[in-house]
Amino acid sequence: MDFDRMLALSKEGFQCAQILMLLALELDDEENSGLLRTVGGLNMGLADTQGSCGALSGGCCFISYFAGKGDATELEDPAYKDMLSEFTAWFREKYGSQICTDLLEGDKNNMLTRCPEIIQASYLKATTILEENGVI
Repeated sequence: MDFDRMLALSKEGFQCAQILMLLALELDDEENSGLLRTVGGLNMGLADTQGSCGALSGGCCFISYFAGKGDATELEDPAYKDMLSEFTAWFREKYGSQICTDLLEGDKNNMLTRCPEIIQASYLKATTILEENGVI
């Protein structure tokens, strides 16, 4: 992922989960403002509650966008649940927590340095998992 693209999206006012979903949409050459508004509820640890990290939930949404069930006639990818498990296990192992306040060490000012790295790593891991499973 182009780090400058991620920063540009941030400057446009998008946050963790939305940035990951925007990148998924761009990979698929799609636009969906409704979906972006929806995942906005995951930003900053679930609606700014500092709960589960938006990059973690956004990464799960990223994988789901490509591998999950999208309508009544569609089946999820056979490895879908395994891909989500791999992503969440990787995240917890890499960062030691999935909680936003833990990742920011209780200081929202750390968002400027910590979040871009976490978002970029989450994007790279999610795309790697999808590529390894032949989804993208």
